[in-house]
Amino acid sequence: MSFSRVFSAFAGKVSRWAGHPVAFALGAATVLAWAVSGPFFGYSETWQLVINTGTTIVTFLMVFLIQNSQNRDGAAIQAKLDELIRVSAAQNRYIGIENLTEEELDDLRRRCETRAKAERLDDAMDAADAAEDRAREKAARAAERVGGA
Repeated sequence: MSFSRVFSAFAGKVSRWAGHPVAFALGAATVLAWAVSGPFFGYSETWQLVINTGTTIVTFLMVFLIQNSQNRDGAAIQAKLDELIRVSAAQNRYIGIENLTEEELDDLRRRCETRAKAERLDDAMDAADAAEDRAREKAARAAERVGGA
């Protein structure tokens, strides 16, 4: 088994465990025990250094583990979305856009918004035309009834 696979499995397990309520309770209990022990150690610099060092080490290591899990989750979601785009009537040109630069993504987002606004305008125009046609038909029927009566 490769190091990458072992690390990914480890990172996934640690990330799941770190998000568990028991992990939070354990962290909160540790901080509480540290705070309660303050008077016994005279609130010394060493006493403060213990919690500062411990939390710094845990935070530093957790950042890498959680980032690894997030990267894998994001890549998996992206692959699933790409497959959905590929097999649907959506435009395949959107596959792989996660590799574009921020500027290219902003430009693409603006173009999508412009097309969406144009489609909404077209829909509104179609609805207005349909309403106008219905109004003409009602008026014609009303005129026939008045003329035939």
